[in-house]
Amino acid sequence: MTIPDLYSGISAAGTHPLRGELRQHEPMQRHVSWRAGGSVDYFYQPADLEDLAIFLRSWPEDKPVAMIGLGSNLLVRDGGLPGVIICLHAKLNDLVLVEQDEQGGLVYAGAGIPCAKLARFAASHHLAGAEFLAGIPGTVGGALAMNAGCYGSDTWSLVERVTTIDRRGMVCERQPEDYRIGYRHVALHETVVSGTPDIWFTGGWFRLLPGKAEASRQAVKALLTARIKTQPLGHPSAGSVFRNPPGDHAARLIEQCSLKGFRIGDAMVSTLHANFIINCGHATAAEIEAVIDTVRDTVHRKTGISLIPEVRIIGQRKGSAQ
Repeated sequence: MTIPDLYSGISAAGTHPLRGELRQHEPMQRHVSWRAGGSVDYFYQPADLEDLAIFLRSWPEDKPVAMIGLGSNLLVRDGGLPGVIICLHAKLNDLVLVEQDEQGGLVYAGAGIPCAKLARFAASHHLAGAEFLAGIPGTVGGALAMNAGCYGSDTWSLVERVTTIDRRGMVCERQPEDYRIGYRHVALHETVVSGTPDIWFTGGWFRLLPGKAEASRQAVKALLTARIKTQPLGHPSAGSVFRNPPGDHAARLIEQCSLKGFRIGDAMVSTLHANFIINCGHATAAEIEAVIDTVRDTVHRKTGISLIPEVRIIGQRKGSAQ
């Protein structure tokens, strides 16, 4: 299937024309924070939510679909990825103060809004509770999907309700009670899944407390300063690679196993923060994945603890059958 085939198929079906941008054989290293990995067959940036729904309804049912924001928790293997990746960053970008009174306020943020932008927006409107989001290197959609958090706070503690879209292009509003929510884990209860396992967040409403703009801005500034001091922000990475096991920290376990500085090619365990794997130059996805596997295997062998990756690894290894 070519790009003209898809557009002509939509036109023949009598639907509205696509208004987003569709590209073929797009190198995913341009769109993931590790700056490594293979290409995807098709890459789509929708114009808005309506355009996204049209695209999903028009995309062949037998071809895979994945969605990303800033690509901050994603690794695409060097052999590439079939199907389409839909990029929501800066596309589903509504950011609205819905209501505000002496009890606080309600903010709607689209899935493509960077978490740090939501934190700053809340602070500027004298709302508190979202400051920690400045430390999340991704978008609202990704934060909702994995219950992202840091410094003792997590995304779903703020969520009042969300909007989703499924593989058929159907948009739905859902409540927190529709989900099983845990540490870096969010999943719909089986009783509310409606026919397709492919459902993505398109935005959410966040209930925040009253605060003071300057105090919130200072809290955000302090958090960002702490990140600069403790995380290797000068090199491409995906943030924390592993979830913290109950009652412990992945970084402490990795350091305990003398893995700081462990390196395969240009992929290395950071010497500043052991739960970061950085791209020191031209790392391949295979090198990054090999470091992840070595760290996980070594920690398990030496401590008996199985580290669970936070990052998603998708696609095919180079040389494997397509």
